[in-house]
Amino acid sequence: MGEHQGRDPMLIALLFNECINVGDLDGLCALMTRDHVFIDMEHDEVRGRDNLRDSWSRFFRNHADYRNRFLLMKFTGANVSVMGYSTCSAEELDGPALWGIGIEDDRVAEWRVWMDTPGNRKLLGIN
Repeated sequence: MGEHQGRDPMLIALLFNECINVGDLDGLCALMTRDHVFIDMEHDEVRGRDNLRDSWSRFFRNHADYRNRFLLMKFTGANVSVMGYSTCSAEELDGPALWGIGIEDDRVAEWRVWMDTPGNRKLLGIN
């Protein structure tokens, strides 16, 4: 993705995450590009805002207590890298995580969740 020229990309990433944390489906979708892609830790992808609306709606119903906590954010080009953790009563969703967030035209084009490993930290430029 190219250089970003609009609003602060870290603010966009924070707003998107806040929508996740409060289960704001409309706000989340408003911050997605039409061809938004979500990639989870297992590298499974969901593409397209309409498909993501359905996926997030199910996720919010099934995991109402899910929250992301960001500890460190770094911006390079049009990408935001984040280190933090998630909390959730579902054990597989609870614990440390990294996020790679692609920003395009003041919206989130890609939201990727990574396992927090030294190799992934290096890949995302997080020390």
